[in-house]
Amino acid sequence: MILEPLPAGQDIPAPVLTEITALYASNREFFALSGDFPDPDDIRPEQVAAALAEDLAHPDAEVLLARGSGQLAGLVGTRAHHPDPADPDPWIGLLLVDAGRHGQGLGRRMAQLVEDRFREAGRDAVRLAVLENNPKGLAFWTALGYECIARRPDRALGRPCAVLRKVLRTPRRAARIAVLDPEGSVFLFRYDNPEVGVHWALPGGGLEPDETPREGALRELREETGWSDLDTGPLLCTWEHDFTRFDVPVRQHEHIYVTHGPRREPTGPGLAAAHAQDGILTGRWWSRRELAQEAEPVWPPGLARMLDEREA
Repeated sequence: MILEPLPAGQDIPAPVLTEITALYASNREFFALSGDFPDPDDIRPEQVAAALAEDLAHPDAEVLLARGSGQLAGLVGTRAHHPDPADPDPWIGLLLVDAGRHGQGLGRRMAQLVEDRFREAGRDAVRLAVLENNPKGLAFWTALGYECIARRPDRALGRPCAVLRKVLRTPRRAARIAVLDPEGSVFLFRYDNPEVGVHWALPGGGLEPDETPREGALRELREETGWSDLDTGPLLCTWEHDFTRFDVPVRQHEHIYVTHGPRREPTGPGLAAAHAQDGILTGRWWSRRELAQEAEPVWPPGLARMLDEREA
């Protein structure tokens, strides 16, 4: 799927306007809630053209057409800045998906592409408003990680709305290794992150651009522990989580591997500096019983259960 902007200051070509009008008409349920058109059962090209012309006349606005295999799948409107100067974030306005293709993940993909555009432009969050009488819309956006920050009427028609916001996190690839000693204990490092607080995690970290997860996991293990005689072993799981790294909000996707090795402590030159740079406070071996109790949060959650299931 690609997003194509409608050119500003130009009439919409008739074939394109016909496509967009059909898209609007397919979303009769939404427009019955919004009241944007006099008759949601009879949305006409001239009405759609007038609504889009108003958006396209704004210097901060974009109207983006979502196409896949040449077919119009959806439309999304954005604003680079809100009229309120106290609002620092860009906005997503209307997002429509062809009603005949609902449930295929197209809306989620369109939202992701818009977020990517804002992220590439250096923006660190995005907002939108959902009509209070649109619970389906609210469920859709909250499932994508948007959080309600206010409730107020919209500026155009005074309709009750929920204002939602999402931090645009930087995607990051990482890999870690669960090293088990002969008794089944696992080695963990303790961190104190400004966003998520104190937690314990396996040795590992972010991947270099040209690294595979297995290569990165072994490199990180060597750098953080000095252990260079282990292999990654089989994949235990993958998972994603949010945290802040060097003041940058991150969404991290991790590969977790499991291997066996002797019980020993990290050793080697430069470990203290490497731990300080990565925010590692300390490290120790956890018995399986201690791990199951998790006195402090352990990443990934449920590590003890996954290790037990693997060995069952």
